[in-house]
Amino acid sequence: MSSPDNIAGYKDVVTGSREAPADNPGAAQIRSASAPELKTLAGVAVGTLVIAALYFGQEVLIPITLAVMLSFVLSPVVNLLQRLRLWRAPAVILTVIAALGVLGLFGALIGSQAASLTVNAPQYARTIEAKVQGVQGFAVARLASITKELGGSRPTTRPRAAPATLATPPAVTASDQRRPIPVEVVQGSTSPFAIARTVLEPILGPLETTVIVLIVAIFVLMQKEDLRDRFIRVFGSSDLHRTTRAIDDAGQRLSKYFLSQLAVNTCFGVVIGLGLWLIGIPSPAMWGVMAGLLRFVPYIGPFLAAVAPAALGAAVDPGWGMALEVVALFVIIEPLTGYVVEPLLYGHSTGLSPVSVIVSAIFWTWLWGPIGLIMSTPLTLCLVVMGRHVKSLEFFDVLLGDRPALTPIESFYQRILARNPDEALAQAEMLLADRSLTEYYDGVVLEGLKLAVEDEARGTIDRAGAAQMTKSMMSVIEDLQPTSGAAPSDTMAKAQTVACVAGHGPFDDAVTAMLTQLLGQQGVQAKRIPNTAVSRDAVQTLDLNGIDVIAISYLEVTGSPAQLRYLVRRLRARAPNARIVVGLWPQGEASLSDAGIQQALGADRYVSSLHDAVQDIVT
Repeated sequence: MSSPDNIAGYKDVVTGSREAPADNPGAAQIRSASAPELKTLAGVAVGTLVIAALYFGQEVLIPITLAVMLSFVLSPVVNLLQRLRLWRAPAVILTVIAALGVLGLFGALIGSQAASLTVNAPQYARTIEAKVQGVQGFAVARLASITKELGGSRPTTRPRAAPATLATPPAVTASDQRRPIPVEVVQGSTSPFAIARTVLEPILGPLETTVIVLIVAIFVLMQKEDLRDRFIRVFGSSDLHRTTRAIDDAGQRLSKYFLSQLAVNTCFGVVIGLGLWLIGIPSPAMWGVMAGLLRFVPYIGPFLAAVAPAALGAAVDPGWGMALEVVALFVIIEPLTGYVVEPLLYGHSTGLSPVSVIVSAIFWTWLWGPIGLIMSTPLTLCLVVMGRHVKSLEFFDVLLGDRPALTPIESFYQRILARNPDEALAQAEMLLADRSLTEYYDGVVLEGLKLAVEDEARGTIDRAGAAQMTKSMMSVIEDLQPTSGAAPSDTMAKAQTVACVAGHGPFDDAVTAMLTQLLGQQGVQAKRIPNTAVSRDAVQTLDLNGIDVIAISYLEVTGSPAQLRYLVRRLRARAPNARIVVGLWPQGEASLSDAGIQQALGADRYVSSLHDAVQDIVT
């Protein structure tokens, strides 16, 4: 005979678990509950290390990141040259040289415009000083006027006499004054090396970064396919399909974003430059180039670009008209570019939510300064693309992406679970703008109710909560009734009377109400019968005379087929001539495909959607 210990050990082997010792019954629960906490702590630790590495390694990471971003911009040009039968190496070299030429052209343009601007700088300074003095004089005069008005309303009082005890301070003699100390300024000798260092040091840093960026960008363009294969080998060799899709999606999104932004910002700079030229602002080409460059900075870039031209307009014009015209130019052009041109060119969004753009701009500026501000949007876009394809990084897509955090099914279920029928009705009206009521019920409501049934089976929803949810759902169905009318179906063979019977589940009443409403749209006379009216005791008093079709809604996933079989038998006894249609809404229900089970249940027809139920009844 087997001892109890042996039986317990056999159960441990079969189930793969062991009960907690008698002296410590909570040990197993503590071990199982600590795993998610350890995983969360590990995730926080890894995130902290990554942020620290980004912060302290910015001198190395910034040039590499700039080079990768530049390769995304230049890659379409390289591909175009290769399609023209040019080898990859010459195509890359020509593309990089062309990019350097464009950058040099813009630099020369800005330098010449800035040099011409410095000639009249003293005159501009005097104009600004005169305006500042005028504003100060106006402010002082206004303050004096206000003070005079306030002072005139107060009662006049006689000034007090000075106290007699005050004495005249003694005169300061010449001997008490300090003697001046002679100061001699000695100019130290400056070596040529020190002069060269002073001149070249501010230039060497950006020049070094530029050289590194160009070299890395050339290697990335030359070895693009090899780098892609190595990346797949390191991060996604176990799932080539998903990794390849992620890389292609990231490349397409970034290339489209960069090229679209480059085209839009170039046109923005050209329009601003022409507008400033018409207004009469000096060096309009330089300000147009600066406006196009600053527009890469999210949200605040165009406003920063407007400050200097507006100030220059105030310096050139003795009045304020030119400055106001500059402000009006930016106020008109920027909204047109952001809300008209960009949506027409590459859609309404880059894939990021507006809040994520602001938060990412703050985060990357804190990490990498102005360069991080410019690269914040593409870097965040990379994170969102990774989140859409890598399960462990899905939170990036949820937090930063522009896609809804909840699907329509989950959103409906959340609103019903929160007992908020008004929001559920608002969502229904929005979804019904591009779909029929039947499609909404089948694709959203039924799927959401299946989630509710699963939670009710797990015990997370009690009977009282299920009743409240059903009540909220019924109110939504009633409110949709006046706005969902439809003409009777032409396929209806004859006038029928249908009894819609609810199953034993807590949410079957809502499904029955939906089916009754949809049948009413088709001109079918239908009445709703609750489950309590078809119980063993109440079914004997149920009047089913004249009923042509009995439609049973059976949403309960965990329900026993025996309950449905006996329900069909009772209804068959009360209405032997009626055709019985059973709606088995659970996905993958065996009764929908197993002929043996269908024969045992005894119904005439089995359907899995409200659309099929309506079509089966009216035809």
